[in-house]
Amino acid sequence: MAHIESEEQKALRSAVAALGKRHGRDFDREALWSEAAKLGYLGVNLPEAYGGGGGGIAELSIVLEELGAAGCPLLMMVVSPAICGTVIARFGTDAQKQEWLPALADGTRTMAFGITEPDAGSNSHRITTTARRDGLDWLLTGRKVFISGVDIADATLIVGRTEDARTGNLKPCLFIVPRDAPGFTRQQIDMELHAAEKQFELTLDDVRLPADALVGDEDAGLLQLFAGLNPERIMTAAFAIGMGRYALAQAITYARDRTVWKTPIGAHQAIAHPLAQAHIDLELARLMMQKAAHLYDAGDDVGAGEAANMAKYAAGEACVKAVDQAVHTLGGNGLTREFGLASLITAARVARIAPVSREMILNYVSHQTLGLPKSY
Repeated sequence: MAHIESEEQKALRSAVAALGKRHGRDFDREALWSEAAKLGYLGVNLPEAYGGGGGGIAELSIVLEELGAAGCPLLMMVVSPAICGTVIARFGTDAQKQEWLPALADGTRTMAFGITEPDAGSNSHRITTTARRDGLDWLLTGRKVFISGVDIADATLIVGRTEDARTGNLKPCLFIVPRDAPGFTRQQIDMELHAAEKQFELTLDDVRLPADALVGDEDAGLLQLFAGLNPERIMTAAFAIGMGRYALAQAITYARDRTVWKTPIGAHQAIAHPLAQAHIDLELARLMMQKAAHLYDAGDDVGAGEAANMAKYAAGEACVKAVDQAVHTLGGNGLTREFGLASLITAARVARIAPVSREMILNYVSHQTLGLPKSY
């Protein structure tokens, strides 16, 4: 990497930080989404020809990180412009690009992403949602769980599988399913985690889709799928780093101001050193995230896959530790609504679990990077 961030990227980071500061922790999701869209931040990674900023995942991750650091992250940025926008921009037909990319860029439409299934977990090869041809149409049947923001999305990019006529094996394919498609139903999952974006279980009961609902080539499903999953991991890292930075900033301010026996508690190494370590871990995670984004934007999907998984792992670990140390620094105040840290205890764990668990990332690195044998 010739540089860490360009002057344009630094300017973007500063501008988004100012936007986040204006909205703050008690932000209105719709208002922030609308303003971020008007300023061009939501579509900063999408092609200029379709109303986007012409940047990449590097720029989009800056936007999400800085909003998170201000206490107002937009989770649907991971899904709508990063996953769905990227897949459509790279593999969609001209008609799909014209229909979706300008609307995703200006925030007037959003798209959810459905891959996780009750029995498949992290094993995308066990996806059982299937698509079969019926004349010129497709019929899509299956179930999905833990799908974010379906209630506010205009459509969902569903990962299904079609049968390979040559081998009989199922291969992944991506379909755009409108929210009002007959047979496409959703049920909200009752989560302990309180977030602006809700989680849903989806049922697809012979959902009839036109031929042009298929995104890209029917025979290139894995390539298209991972073209969306690498940005998802990079953006999840940005989400986690932003959250960790927010928690750490709260703790630093408190440690400077809180005085016991005439001395600010931040002067004591038992407080200062763990906060310093949390800062170092977040900075290291950001470097790996920047590397992953750089590789992805440069077209190195293989290199980006390795780096994106490492970035997501490092960011999740750093976020959990930063939040834990921040709450510990504030003591009882860390559990009050005033400081906004208690809710992050649960939210931070998400970065370890989703969209892929830390253990599956360790499996990936041990197999793909280190060349160790598989246990499964």
